[in-house]
Amino acid sequence: MGYRPSPRPSFEAPTVIRAADAVRHTWGDEEAGFVEDWIYVSSQRIHAIVFGLPPGGVFRHSDSFRTVFAADELLHVLQGTLVLANPETGEIVRADPGESVFFRRDTWHHGFSYGDEPLRVLELFAPPPATGTSGAYARTRPYLDESVYAVEGVVGNLAGTRPQEGSLRMLRREDSVWRLDRDVLVGLLISTEHLTAGTLTVPAGRASLEESHDGEELVYVTRGELEVEAAGVEATLGPGDAFFVPSATAHRYGATAAGVAEAVFGVAPSFGPA
Repeated sequence: MGYRPSPRPSFEAPTVIRAADAVRHTWGDEEAGFVEDWIYVSSQRIHAIVFGLPPGGVFRHSDSFRTVFAADELLHVLQGTLVLANPETGEIVRADPGESVFFRRDTWHHGFSYGDEPLRVLELFAPPPATGTSGAYARTRPYLDESVYAVEGVVGNLAGTRPQEGSLRMLRREDSVWRLDRDVLVGLLISTEHLTAGTLTVPAGRASLEESHDGEELVYVTRGELEVEAAGVEATLGPGDAFFVPSATAHRYGATAAGVAEAVFGVAPSFGPA
């Protein structure tokens, strides 16, 4: 089975994307393994999907499906346990629900599902595949013939200090850089020239100030009921639902009186004001 580009749903206006409406796609082949994708948006600026593996599932790479791209990627674990490896360097990290892994372009990566339940991971990716950063780019890279899953020189030399951070950066709640927007708590996890990503926490009955970004935004709800408003579009979202905001579009987020709402967001390429 040869390489097949994934579908690329994109939107011109603020759009509610319900979990049931995400575009389904299967990535991979017998050698690389198969990954189920739920694609929320794949525009000229941002790519946002949820991917899944069954308990014990694995993705590696094959000649047709290479896992090395010209993009910044944030993987945020929604369910299950993700073990992510850089098979070129031997680096391994483990991420549980609520934790993220970030890496930059030209980083080979393999994923393993180590939980008792299916693995679900929100992936934010920029520059997006529409700009030639995914499969087309991967086929230009030297093929990785041998995979390693351990860093050399650790055994016998690990006395309480951790090895220096390498290509895979683990991000937990305490790694966030916090901002308050009228009682709405924003936790920035990463912000590069290509992608800004973080978390959003809204107390019950509160709402953010209106804002706009130079980049496109995708917000994915992880807890509670999130109220969204942008350019006349209003909706209440539940876990698994998402909202797309075009660049330079004023928008605001709130929570219903039922309780706290939480979400993960990505903005690409620029988080700065429009």
